[in-house]
Amino acid sequence: MDAREWNDRYAETSLLWSAAPNRWVASELADVPVGRALDLGAGEGRNAVWLAARGFTVTAVDFAEVAIDRGRQQAEAAQIPSERITWVEADLLDYRPAPFDFDVVIITYVQMPEEPRRVVTARAVTAVAPGGVLLVIGHDLANLTYGTGGPQQAEVLFRPEDVVADIRATGRPLRIVRAESVLRPVDGSDRDAIDALVRAEMVTQ
Repeated sequence: MDAREWNDRYAETSLLWSAAPNRWVASELADVPVGRALDLGAGEGRNAVWLAARGFTVTAVDFAEVAIDRGRQQAEAAQIPSERITWVEADLLDYRPAPFDFDVVIITYVQMPEEPRRVVTARAVTAVAPGGVLLVIGHDLANLTYGTGGPQQAEVLFRPEDVVADIRATGRPLRIVRAESVLRPVDGSDRDAIDALVRAEMVTQ
């Protein structure tokens, strides 16, 4: 889906996703020291707002104008100081984050074919500061067979090992802390969704 299609989808409802942070973002980053965070594919800002409420200075990037506007509204409703979150409307294939500038970089449910995914992952890796954390979460390829919901096109799904390979291809010294398929309960379904989760940490020199 392109930016126009996502804008239309966001415009159809007052809140497309939950206002609460993604469960994996909240659990994996709960104990990470406060610093600078980059949220790639920020959507309506639920993870950016959560990070900012914890004290992070966040750059939130998405190509859907409606989602960015909604993120601003959610931040205002949560009484987040405006300087705490910088909202950037940009396609992730065009956006180039400052290198080595972020203590936390997250990519959540950015479902792209293999080559674009590698580009976005490589730029995310470049943005991670020494000692920083990269967290990638998305719909797992196994979800098509064993899970529920999410995109039904195999070419935009991935496995944890695909993300690990993308990270290692950059040559930067990230240590893989966690790389696995995880189950996410879905309201109203007798099946869990299956997510791919990869957490990596930049080795300090």
